[in-house]
Amino acid sequence: MKKTSGRKKSLALVLCLSFSMMLSACGGGNNNNAAPTDPPAATTSPTADNTEKATTAPSTEPSGSPLELAMKGDYKGTKVTMFGPFVDADQVKFENSIKEFEEKTGIDIQYEGSKEFEATINIRVDGGNAPDIADFPQPGLLASIAKTGKVIDLTSVLDQAKLTANYNKSWLDMSNMDGKDGKIMAGIWNRSNVKSLVWYPKKQFDEAGYKVPETWDEMMTLTEQIAKDGDPAWAIGIESGAATGWPATDWVENIMLRTTTPENYDKWVKGELPFTSPEVKNAVEVMSKIWLNKDYVYGGAKSIVTTSFGDAPAPMFNNPPKAWFNMLGNFITSFFPETAKVDVDYDWFYLPPIDPQYGKPVLVAGDIYAMFNDRPEVRAVMEFFTTGESIKSWVQSGGVIAPMNDASLDWYTSESDRRMAKLVQDASTLRFDGSDLMPGKVGAGTFWKGMTDYVSGTATLDQALEQIQSGWNN
Repeated sequence: MKKTSGRKKSLALVLCLSFSMMLSACGGGNNNNAAPTDPPAATTSPTADNTEKATTAPSTEPSGSPLELAMKGDYKGTKVTMFGPFVDADQVKFENSIKEFEEKTGIDIQYEGSKEFEATINIRVDGGNAPDIADFPQPGLLASIAKTGKVIDLTSVLDQAKLTANYNKSWLDMSNMDGKDGKIMAGIWNRSNVKSLVWYPKKQFDEAGYKVPETWDEMMTLTEQIAKDGDPAWAIGIESGAATGWPATDWVENIMLRTTTPENYDKWVKGELPFTSPEVKNAVEVMSKIWLNKDYVYGGAKSIVTTSFGDAPAPMFNNPPKAWFNMLGNFITSFFPETAKVDVDYDWFYLPPIDPQYGKPVLVAGDIYAMFNDRPEVRAVMEFFTTGESIKSWVQSGGVIAPMNDASLDWYTSESDRRMAKLVQDASTLRFDGSDLMPGKVGAGTFWKGMTDYVSGTATLDQALEQIQSGWNN
C-alpha cells in the first residue's frame, strides 16, 4: 500500500510540473519583449435566470476632483508652500480666507509674504527653489517666467468647463500666456480690485460743503478750492520697498484711458506705442499738474517718494483732515484706521473722465496664482482658489472684489463695494492695469524706477520716459 501511494504522488507531481511548463510557454513568462497586455476584459457570470450579464472589475482609482478628494481628507497631513506679496493686514486677511479650508482638508498651506516678492521670485525659480504656488500681482512678470517652461500648464490640471462657467471670458483670456512650447494656461485669478477710485473722508467732506466732482475740470477746481481753504487736497505716497513707484503707474494708466483711445492703450501695453510718444508724455504732464504742485500734495512733491503708499491716506483721518483725497485701488482700505467706517467716515468717487469722447473708462487689476510643482494636494489647493468660497471672508471684510461668478453679492457688506461692482458693469471701457501686463523688466522694473526718478527730481520727464522705454529696448 505504501508503494502504490508513492507512485500516485509521483505521477501527480509530474503532471503538475508539465502543466505549469505549458502555461509558462504560452504566457511568455518573464519575456521582456512581450507586447503590453490589454486591460482586463469584462467577464460574464450566470444569473438566477441563467442569462449572462457583463461585469467589470471595480476601479482602484479615486473618484472625484482633487478638491473633492481633499475635502474627503485624502491629502490630510500634506503641505503646500505659497509665496506672494501679501504682508501685514493683507496677509492676515489672506490667511483668514484659507483657514477653514485647511481645517476641513488637513492640508497646511504655508504662506510666505514679502515686500520684495517681485525681486525675489525670479531668483527662487531660477535657483530651483520655486514655491508650489506663487501669487503674481503682475501678470507680465508671470508671463516672463512662463516662457522658461517652469510654470505648470493648468489646461489639463483644472476642469476647463468649470472655469468657463465660473469666470468671465476676459479673465480666462488673460491667463493664457506664451510657454516654452506654445500657449499655456499660466494661472488662475483669485482676487481683483478696482483702480479708478478717489477715496475721501465722507463725513467731514460733506460737513465742509464740498461736492463730489463729475468731471476732471471740476476735480481740479475743487483741488484749488481746498488749497485756498488751507489744506493740500491730495495724500500721495509711492514708497513700497523694492516695488517703490508702482502707485505712480496707476495714475499714468488711468489718465491714458482718459486722454487717448483704448486701442492706443493696448498698443502701449504691448510696447507698440513707446513711452516717449506724445500720448504717454501728455498723460504724465496731466498727472504732474497735481503731483508737482506743492499746494496740492500733503508734504509736497518730495514727500511722495519717501511716504509708504499704505501710510499716505492717514492724514485724511485726522480731525480735521490734513488732506482730502487718495487715489488707489479698493485694497487700500486695509490700511485705513480700524475704527473708520465705510459709507460713513470714508467713501470714494470715480476718478472723473477728462475727454468726453473716451467715455468713463475703469482700470482694474488682480492677483493670478501660478503653480510650479505638480502634486495632488497642490492641484486641490489650486482648484480651491478658483472658487468664490476661497475669498469669501476677504470679500466680507472689505477691500477686495471676487472675480468668480459664484461669489454672491450678498457677501459684500457695504454699499461702497456694491457700487464698485456696478461701476465695473457700467464702464464704457474696461482695461487691466497696464504695468501689470507689461513684461516684468518694464512694468515692474523701468516703469517704477523711471517714475520714481522723475517725481524725486533726479530725472527730467524726457529722461525718465527714455529710461522707462529702455526696458522694452533691452
